[in-house]
Amino acid sequence: MATNNTDAIGENIKRVRCAIAEASQSSGRDPASIKLVAAAKTRPSSCVVQAIAHGVDAVGENRVQEMLFKKAEDAYRGAPLHFIGHLQSNKVRNVVGVCDLIESVDSLGLIELIGRRAVSLGIVQDVLIEVNVGREIQKAGVLPERTEEILHHASLTDGVNVLGLMAVPPILQDNYTDCHCFETMFQLFVDMSTKKYDNVAMRYLSMGMSGCYAEAIRAGSNVVRIGSAIFGER
Repeated sequence: MATNNTDAIGENIKRVRCAIAEASQSSGRDPASIKLVAAAKTRPSSCVVQAIAHGVDAVGENRVQEMLFKKAEDAYRGAPLHFIGHLQSNKVRNVVGVCDLIESVDSLGLIELIGRRAVSLGIVQDVLIEVNVGREIQKAGVLPERTEEILHHASLTDGVNVLGLMAVPPILQDNYTDCHCFETMFQLFVDMSTKKYDNVAMRYLSMGMSGCYAEAIRAGSNVVRIGSAIFGER
């Protein structure tokens, strides 16, 4: 796959869609229920436009400044915009109301800031709660056992609507096939779905990237964030 080759993006998306279909059908699910998010970190606007033209369900960005630059170039026209990177407190005002979904909410304080900003704009911001399922010190996310606490807090916060959970599982030496984190996340997702909170609906479980999305789908993910398998290696 050629890096940032707009001619190849359509073919790459077809391959990813085929793999999504195979993984979905093998686990008795409808491929149409899986949302394909093009992870566009470092990719130029021209590639984002091509990915949208070839039918990705959303575009995900990791960096606020890069996202704002591409938005100014109208790169996201025709697709929802997700923020999938670590969100710093001082960047909240640049993301709330700009992104359709913030996937990486990982603290009570961040929920408060997002809610406050959303209320000031007269909107409700959709978010996912990021879970540090691998308990990795270097990664963001709430610990699994604190997920219910943060959902409860979100339910009491005006301006915030929680639509599910997100995770970035540990990278294993060879592959993700033997990683139990996907199953752990799915069970957590199911458990949290039984809770009855205002402003909380467990619709989306976002996990799985270019090297592991088929395994994630088979484990229960319905949102996958794909970068290199769409755009090529950086």
